[in-house]
Amino acid sequence: MFEYTVRRILVALPAILGVIVVVFLMVRLAPGDPALLLAGEFADQETIERVRERFGLDKSLPEQFAAFVGNLAQGDLGRSTRTNRLVTDDLRTFFPNTLELALAGITVAFLIGIPAGVISAIRRNSWVDAVVTFIALLGVSMPVFWFGLLAILFFSVDLGWFPVAGRGTFSHLVLPAITLGVSSTAIITRMTRSSMLEVLDQDFVRTARAKGVLNRSLIIKHALRNALVPVITVAGLEFGRLLAGAVLTETVFTWPGIGRLLVDSILARDYPVVQGAVMLIAVSFILVNLVVDLVYGVIDPRIRYD
Repeated sequence: MFEYTVRRILVALPAILGVIVVVFLMVRLAPGDPALLLAGEFADQETIERVRERFGLDKSLPEQFAAFVGNLAQGDLGRSTRTNRLVTDDLRTFFPNTLELALAGITVAFLIGIPAGVISAIRRNSWVDAVVTFIALLGVSMPVFWFGLLAILFFSVDLGWFPVAGRGTFSHLVLPAITLGVSSTAIITRMTRSSMLEVLDQDFVRTARAKGVLNRSLIIKHALRNALVPVITVAGLEFGRLLAGAVLTETVFTWPGIGRLLVDSILARDYPVVQGAVMLIAVSFILVNLVVDLVYGVIDPRIRYD
């Protein structure tokens, strides 16, 4: 298991290096003068030169990259041009909120998607299967912001069950988590159904049935465990997507997360914060996939040995 873990970490390192390079070039190679964008449209030449010197934009690209990597190694992502706060402080403040929302969203997807997929598979070609499949297709197709607005209108405005927006109590988390998890729930449902159908048709399941294994034990201990590997793959990708794609949900529900911070920083041309947020989201996505790879080895030891 140790060698398997080391191999997976070594595979992830080039991806993280690639993220660092892309984030560095994102501002430097964008159309227009970064110093002019940071200084403001109506800044005079002297101010622009001071900004260029302050952010090291007067140096060559290799020198800028070396300084960027050196600062990054020390945990220094610079200061926000909008608030003058350290970028790391902003990320430390907002990222846990996004992580909380993403964890809640993927939990909703697991709690609903896996049972729905299993029921749909064991009742294949029945009306139950048709209803679950239709709802899953609807969930995949539904725009997040539209579902969020409908949820606010019905559950918050009409019924008054949940707060309209903000963060604080558990009730503030319910609607954003469901809204964020709708698409993932549908995808996990469809993947669980497909994977379960494939496993249920295999010889070892027929043998277990012939030996008189109880249906519940057969489904949970034998079929579901073998069907979970592709489901976990999708769930890992979905969790990374929730971390990176919570922008609309955070905007609709005024949730103080990294996505909303990123949007506000882009509108304000606060490039140090944009760089830091993009890098954090990308690295988080890579680490999530690394964890998923390690979970494979726990669920199915044959993957480790291969």
